[in-house]
Amino acid sequence: MAYPIKTCVACGEEFELRPGKPGFANRCPSCSEDDASESGKSADPLKTDKGANAARREAMKNLLYRKDS
Repeated sequence: MAYPIKTCVACGEEFELRPGKPGFANRCPSCSEDDASESGKSADPLKTDKGANAARREAMKNLLYRKDS
């Protein structure tokens, strides 16, 4: 069974769209790998830290629901 031939939107190279290909369906495997490696490096450590998220939620709860006496 032949797989459909697609054209990469990033580099214009033609590739076969195979099942289980990582990345986007409209990008070739080499462009998908480059995009995946860049997204992992740019993650904000404050957004991924569970302790920071818990502290942020606690601070917001205290600001929103504190009783002004």
